[in-house]
Amino acid sequence: MSDAALAPEIDADPFAASDVVPTRLGDALIARITQAIHDGRLKPGDALPSEARIAASFGVSKPIAREAIRQLAAMGVVHIQQGKPTRIQALDAGPLDRFFRFAVRGSKTGLMEAIELRRILEPPIARYSAERRTPADIERLRAILVRMKAALSDVPRWIEADLDFHEALAASSGNSLLDLQIQGLRPVIREVMESFNSREARNTSDWFKTYERHVRVVEAIIAGDATAAEAAMNTHFEAAEVAIAEIANRREDHHDHKDRAGP
Repeated sequence: MSDAALAPEIDADPFAASDVVPTRLGDALIARITQAIHDGRLKPGDALPSEARIAASFGVSKPIAREAIRQLAAMGVVHIQQGKPTRIQALDAGPLDRFFRFAVRGSKTGLMEAIELRRILEPPIARYSAERRTPADIERLRAILVRMKAALSDVPRWIEADLDFHEALAASSGNSLLDLQIQGLRPVIREVMESFNSREARNTSDWFKTYERHVRVVEAIIAGDATAAEAAMNTHFEAAEVAIAEIANRREDHHDHKDRAGP
């Protein structure tokens, strides 16, 4: 192909004049590609240039370009499809989801640590929500409360509504990183909720008290009372601590039994 034929493609190169120092080339390449995304030269949905184009743009080998793209895919930055162009992907919680599932299932104490992480994250999330929520956020939270009330004693429906509640709170915090953290924790939170809500001791009064704790969080958020919202979320967690500790202990006993029994 002639230089003239290549000219339009080169002019459109999002990595033009982006030579990298030939040390730790893969990391440097990833940094330059992600910088192009942050700068807006590459946007979600855009096709990433081919491995050959990337290699030529940065003066690296095709294997280095290929490995950089694979790492970006593992990070959720790009989406690779066989026989189709690799495309820039909007940031989502997929990599966090996979990480948390692995971390919790690979550790006896993982579930309890995940609960402790939620205790650290969610009360401040409620505070930020009270300070930053929009009318659309309030409407979404109210709609979820309606679903929760209709799902009392119905474990599967309640869990889906409760998961959506905590994600809606995080989304209304105005902090995209907190939002992604709670989305990523969804499978772990689901596991806790399934154990918590399936207890034999869970009666109608207990269900309604749990629902009321969610209502108090939302009422504080609607009122714009950040202190009350944070306190209400702390109260929500404190009320469940005994049952959650029992769940974690049962999980640990189960792991110990498996360890003693051998593979």
